[in-house]
Amino acid sequence: MPDTPLIFSTHSLHPEVSRDLAKMGTLKIASAPTPAAILEESVGANIIVVRAPIPAEIITREAGLMATVRHGAGMDMIPVDVCTQAGVLATNVRGANAVTVAEHAIWSAMSLLRKNPMVTKDMASGGWEHGRRHANSGREISGRTLGILGFGNIGATLAGMGKNGFGMTVISHTRSPDKLPRGVAAVSLPDLLAQSDVLVLSCPLTDETRGLIDAKAIGAMKPGAILVNVSRGAVVDETALIDALQAGHLGGAAVDVFTTQPLPDDHPFLQQDNVVLTPHMAGITEESMLRLGRKVVEITGQILNGDTPDNLVNPEVLPAYQARFPAP
Repeated sequence: MPDTPLIFSTHSLHPEVSRDLAKMGTLKIASAPTPAAILEESVGANIIVVRAPIPAEIITREAGLMATVRHGAGMDMIPVDVCTQAGVLATNVRGANAVTVAEHAIWSAMSLLRKNPMVTKDMASGGWEHGRRHANSGREISGRTLGILGFGNIGATLAGMGKNGFGMTVISHTRSPDKLPRGVAAVSLPDLLAQSDVLVLSCPLTDETRGLIDAKAIGAMKPGAILVNVSRGAVVDETALIDALQAGHLGGAAVDVFTTQPLPDDHPFLQQDNVVLTPHMAGITEESMLRLGRKVVEITGQILNGDTPDNLVNPEVLPAYQARFPAP
């Protein structure tokens, strides 16, 4: 174990978290969350706190790299297979921002159902009555059918909010239908698409989910339905979604994640009235950053103390890791 470990983070962290990590070693924050800056500035890192994609070259380059610690749940930002081959631990933090993302999904769906983006735009451009003309076509979320694609921590939290807070009927398509709680019905993907008034994508990005919500899937959705994507941009065919919004087939879309990030300034999403767009921030609040960061601190401490960390994603790496960093 290094005497003074270098802890490198791709982003700034909650002040309390930064303070606690700095007590464990030298904390260095990337000047920008870009591949070039991360690649250049992570030289000598022993622990990397991950909030932006990590170039695989770093994993193979850094002889003293012990672990990548994902500041979140999704592992698509870390080349886990490369970590395993190099004898580097890959960990994450699960569930700490589930309530944050679930609140975002409910809020954005309600905003679209009540035509808030169009009301705000028209009131600003044409005055009170011009904005108010949307009132009679606004819809309530209470009592509607909430469909959830993928039922991890976010899905479970969202289901509770929808069912207990708004009396929604909750259905889900998931790889583990036997684990759904009472009151959440397991359905096929075609039934999920056809029945959902609000469809929330909260699945991980895998080979099976990439491009899953394509033109055919969107066409099978209930007319006027709301699509909320808090998963990953590549789960959705963005061109097909834009076509459906422009044609009026969907009532709106809330999109927090995009195929290309940052979203290009000329992207067609930015010209749509019936969208809520956010820059990959559904899981970010002051509270969630503190919860996530505290777990990152805990996991980092476990690693530096020579313990097997919580939430180890690649446990098969342990023999190679222990050979690189033998216990004292």
